[in-house]
Amino acid sequence: MKNFQIILIAVFIIAAVLGLLVFSGAIPIGEDNQENPAGNLIIWGTFKAEVVNPLLDEFDNANPDLTLSYVEKNPKTFDSDLLEALASGVGPDIFFLPDNLAFHYGNKILVIPYQNYPISSFKKNFAAAGEVFLVSNGILAFPITIDPMVMYYNRSMLDAKGIVYPPSDWDQFVNMAPSLTERSEAGKIIKSAVALGHSSNVFHAKDILSMLFMQTGAKMAIEKEGRLVSDLGLSAGAGYYSPESALIFYTDFADPGKSIYSWNKSFPLSRDYFSTDNLAFYFGYASELSGLINRNPNQNFSVTEVPQIKGSSFKLTSARVTGLAVSAFSKNQNTAFLVASALTGGNFAAGLAANSGVAPARRDLLASKPEDSFSPTFYASALYGRSWLDPSPEDTDDIFRRMIEGVLSGAMRSREAVVDANSKLNLLFTR
Repeated sequence: MKNFQIILIAVFIIAAVLGLLVFSGAIPIGEDNQENPAGNLIIWGTFKAEVVNPLLDEFDNANPDLTLSYVEKNPKTFDSDLLEALASGVGPDIFFLPDNLAFHYGNKILVIPYQNYPISSFKKNFAAAGEVFLVSNGILAFPITIDPMVMYYNRSMLDAKGIVYPPSDWDQFVNMAPSLTERSEAGKIIKSAVALGHSSNVFHAKDILSMLFMQTGAKMAIEKEGRLVSDLGLSAGAGYYSPESALIFYTDFADPGKSIYSWNKSFPLSRDYFSTDNLAFYFGYASELSGLINRNPNQNFSVTEVPQIKGSSFKLTSARVTGLAVSAFSKNQNTAFLVASALTGGNFAAGLAANSGVAPARRDLLASKPEDSFSPTFYASALYGRSWLDPSPEDTDDIFRRMIEGVLSGAMRSREAVVDANSKLNLLFTR
């Protein structure tokens, strides 16, 4: 292990020097070969090969001097496989980078300086969710897909209660929830309005709660004085809303003493329960659509945008963003830079998004919504989706779990829980 770490550090130093030469002008990038990229490049990712390869073939055919080879990796081992490959010098030139690994790979990526790709051009070309890849010294990756959080709803349950439209704001949501939760004569919940309040059996609990935080104006990760910090306990909210009130709102759905009580630990995982026709609302990602259909092909459900804070000046939902990053160890960084940028637009990005059940990251592609029942909601949500640089997904999962359980158990007040979580997040950013 010690020898591996020494080799890894040495490789990172070499890569850093190479990157400095590239962007200082000693090694030109994006000049002579800008319109005709040439060479052989290897791309890694977790997208299905049967989806990516035909799209790459089309791109190759349009660039005869270029050969792109895609390697599909297992999502469960992608991180470790990539780290080991980069250390041994046989890694890819380009890789699909999930936003939750961007912080972790910050020193393994050829960061694109803003003089090579101006921030104004980036914001003009990509939806705001893609800004998760912007750091003080440049661009970590070119955004290619956005997977926004949406609200799936059981049409039959709403119809049975005479509810014509799903809620568009949280006030409407709160007013609607009690009528959708049904109890047996013994008081046991047999149909639930929504799976919120807990962490263990609420799919995407961290993402839902962080979305509520960000809707109040909280900053999950923001750069201050050249370093990333979390600002949960101190941010000013929208009106009287704050991260503290958002946490109270979330946990109230698991409080038997509240009128909106609709969820407890006895229920199965929320996504599974939704497919049994006993859960009215499920907060999930666009990419989950096909899975939900397969679980219960006869289920009468639809999708809408997540509720917002009533009267808020902006809209926001959680989003998962995938980008194309150039490896700091690529031997053909010039071409890799050009190809990564080019793949985010046109047929490749549009085809990748369509075949993956998500939305493209480029604004011009988002303007052309497919005319099916679900894509217009996915595309609209992608426009105001937001992500954040997660310093360590497993550790932040634990922080959010402890925050939720601390309030439910009475061990912490909501304000104390938020401040504690904020402190722990900031410790992760300094590691």
